[in-house]
Amino acid sequence: MGQQFGRRSWAEPWKIKMVEPLHMTDRPTRDRAMKDAGYNTFLLRSADVYIDLLTDSGTSAMSDRQWAGMMVGDEAYAGSENFYHLEHAIQTYYGYKYIVPTHQGRGAENLISRTEIKPGQYVPGNMYFTTTRLHQEMAGGIFVDVIVDEAHNPIDRSPFKGNVDLDKLENLRKEHGSDKIAYVSLAATVNMAGGQPVSMANAKALRAWGDKHGIKIYLDATRAIENAYFIQEREEGYADKSIAEILREFCAYTDGAWMSAKKDSLVNIGGWVAVNNWETFEELRNLVVVFEGLHTYGGLAGRDMEAMAIGTAESVKDDHIRARIGQVRYLARRVGHPDDGAHRRPRDLPRRAPLLSAAQAGRLPGADARRAALSRQRDPFNGTRHRERRAQREDRRPLSSQARTHAPHHSASRLHAGAHGRRRRVGEGRLRTPRVGEGAQDGVRAQVPAVLPSEV
Repeated sequence: MGQQFGRRSWAEPWKIKMVEPLHMTDRPTRDRAMKDAGYNTFLLRSADVYIDLLTDSGTSAMSDRQWAGMMVGDEAYAGSENFYHLEHAIQTYYGYKYIVPTHQGRGAENLISRTEIKPGQYVPGNMYFTTTRLHQEMAGGIFVDVIVDEAHNPIDRSPFKGNVDLDKLENLRKEHGSDKIAYVSLAATVNMAGGQPVSMANAKALRAWGDKHGIKIYLDATRAIENAYFIQEREEGYADKSIAEILREFCAYTDGAWMSAKKDSLVNIGGWVAVNNWETFEELRNLVVVFEGLHTYGGLAGRDMEAMAIGTAESVKDDHIRARIGQVRYLARRVGHPDDGAHRRPRDLPRRAPLLSAAQAGRLPGADARRAALSRQRDPFNGTRHRERRAQREDRRPLSSQARTHAPHHSASRLHAGAHGRRRRVGEGRLRTPRVGEGAQDGVRAQVPAVLPSEV
């Protein structure tokens, strides 16, 4: 009841068999932790953080089968059996022929960039991930953003805002020539755009363009399963196809892919790069020895490759990805934000702050009716009505604009935005509005200028 009255969540397709005890801190402890970290959430110690939303990369709970698989790790330096299990899983679900494991996604980015980019070549892409672009530029490439214009508008509700703008791509080719384009860097979904997907039609058209001009297409497959879910949900002709079928078709329009398995494959560490061309594979597996390790372990323990192989098979199950997207949508709706992306929320809270304030003040349609319904509900423990309890929660009301300007930072909860864009902070049971300042990986850090209402 209370905050959850009238709301619906999702049915999770798993059981929780194990819990990890957390240390509950008080406000003075959190104040000290934030001060000691210089108010930089990347410098907080994990033990001082109760709600940690810094990232979902490598932080997912593995399944019982993944943990069981780690008990049969083959830690041979060369030819580990776990590598062949991983190779088979990637060939089965992603469809690529040749696989090189890496310690995580950025290791794979480094290898493909060094192998496929010549100094002075252009690398067009649908936005970028920070380390991906850095590796491309360190290899001598020049990144060019060719995403559709809708991706730059956070309130646009187009279904596939991750699409490549083929006109922008063709203009780049005409200006510099096909030989000056190393490859097209296709991300699915697009992290910087808030988890926006790419349509199957766009991938198919991009493949036809690449074939016509002799230009390769490489996929950042880190969240390709999320992308497959949106194709199933939004694109005509795919509603009756499984996530596994859609993923396999999507990958078939590309020449290869790299992946951080710490997201879709639900492991704590691991990644890979995969291609269909033997000569490219030969270069990759020779180069991986320099940066990661032999091509049959790539800087990973055998047990980690086994967990990745099992996670790959489990991640394409429809119920699983539906629940993952459902979690993000639930949070989005709780803060009154459009739920059109995959793994990132929210992107435009400053613009939506007036709406949230209006909801708190009861100025939105239906607000009075909802409050009346709440007032009729009694607390199951002490019998008081929610209206009677409201007096006990005066400290949770939004601050005035003057007080909000000088509000201190009290939460040691971390921030999250995948790796780009505005962060969100959760602490004391309330969402807080981010403000752009100085800081983390991409030069963006959230402050805490306002308290958003718990009831919204």
